[in-house]
Amino acid sequence: MSLPYRRRLAELVAGRGRICVGVDPHENLVRAWGYDFDADGVERVARTLVDVLGPEVPVFKPQAAFFECHGPAGMAALGRVLGDIAQAGALSLLDVKRGDIGSTMSAYARAYLSDDAVLAADAITVSPYLGFGSLAPAIELAHQTGRGIYVLCRTSNPEGAGLQSAREESGRSVAQAVVDAARETNEASGQDAVGLVIGATLETLDLDLDGFAGSILAPGIGSQGGSVAQLGRLFGRAAEHVLPSASRQVMKAGPDANALRTALDMLKGVPTGA
Repeated sequence: MSLPYRRRLAELVAGRGRICVGVDPHENLVRAWGYDFDADGVERVARTLVDVLGPEVPVFKPQAAFFECHGPAGMAALGRVLGDIAQAGALSLLDVKRGDIGSTMSAYARAYLSDDAVLAADAITVSPYLGFGSLAPAIELAHQTGRGIYVLCRTSNPEGAGLQSAREESGRSVAQAVVDAARETNEASGQDAVGLVIGATLETLDLDLDGFAGSILAPGIGSQGGSVAQLGRLFGRAAEHVLPSASRQVMKAGPDANALRTALDMLKGVPTGA
């Protein structure tokens, strides 16, 4: 990797816009595209999406689970999808949400963040809820290889609120502790390789993001109710660091190539007709 992840992301966003497209080939969608829900069908949907939108999208976010559930054939398909993303000149953000301790976390990091990994991605999602310090092996390898990680922070699913909003003895929320640890890590490294995952559909943002310069992945744009227009209200001054992510809103338009492009343009706010 010639440049750190954060720098490469900024350059691509400047040229291609800010929308991250999720690659989530779930069963209903794959069947709606006319394929069986097997490794071949998942691969066809994912690779078609990347082929059509590759030159216009800065980041694709494949959800590993939809490939993993098809066993070795599905994982091989995921490898080819990651290769297609690289060929398109886009970044791959692999949604795996890994989190463990010690040698196990090191092995997860090697699986996705090392240069010689079969499933190497430009960035991955990780979970800090075994303690932020447990992520050290992934952070260290990301720094070494110029990759990035996105740490689950304040998600929009109702089940996450109780844990993420719980208070430490100091009165700081668990989610705020994640923000603070990520900020401190980025300031120490100078790479800003550690990003955050914060849901775009939250009603309010109960976090202090001042001084945070890493990327903020904001899933939930489109079908889940979030919109690019609302990001300024939710994130305030930190909105410049937000990477809004949409999946179903784009993918349900397929398999027609023109319809996929139109769906992406609508999310970007690009006029699509007279």
